[in-house]
Amino acid sequence: MATRVRWLGHSALLVESEGRSVLIDPFLTGNPSAAVSADEVSPNLILISHGHGDHVGDAVAIAKRTGATVASNYEISLWLQEPQQGVPAEKVQGLQHGGSFLFDNAVRVKLTLAFHGSALPDGSNGGNPCGFVLTLPDGLRIYDAADTALFGDMALIGEAGIDLAILPIGDYYTMGPEDAVRAVKLLKPRFVLPIHYNTFPPITQDAAAWAERVKAETSAQPVVLQPGEWFTVEGR
Repeated sequence: MATRVRWLGHSALLVESEGRSVLIDPFLTGNPSAAVSADEVSPNLILISHGHGDHVGDAVAIAKRTGATVASNYEISLWLQEPQQGVPAEKVQGLQHGGSFLFDNAVRVKLTLAFHGSALPDGSNGGNPCGFVLTLPDGLRIYDAADTALFGDMALIGEAGIDLAILPIGDYYTMGPEDAVRAVKLLKPRFVLPIHYNTFPPITQDAAAWAERVKAETSAQPVVLQPGEWFTVEGR
């Protein structure tokens, strides 16, 4: 089964590869651009990039309903296990930047740097924000930068060989279109998908215009999706 990615709106993503389903930053309830409801997704693995409500989203409810494993930074992993959240400890993976774990002997998840905030919805310490590099069963690598500013070490992330980079372009809270083009130049991915834009007025952007710049200025192929659409990542 080919690796494919579905943009669910804002920063919520669903990655499917050889029978494994990975849900990232599942902000669905209350998301005006959400393509599905929280009850319509049944992932095996949930990833949370940082503590803000528009990224933690429905992670707890989905994890408790489906029995999915949840991976995030160590501080968020402790918060998930608190009585108020009640995610079982055996279903939580708490990592830190540069560390990785292998899920189901098939999907390797590595935490990367991200420059952002991470306070949890109840004000608790959400640790440091992160991005993710996923190595899928077919060998493809996906980098989800999540919420971040541009940073030079994206060039190091790109050295591993990124098949699909997923980058915020909304500006205001994250890097905007200009810096996202610069990020593509550092990462040198085969494909690039924009996220975290047009959900709310402060992050309104023209993704098509950004894609034209990517095509003109980089070697990457831009992929602009509407919420709910899929993209199949072609093998090398």
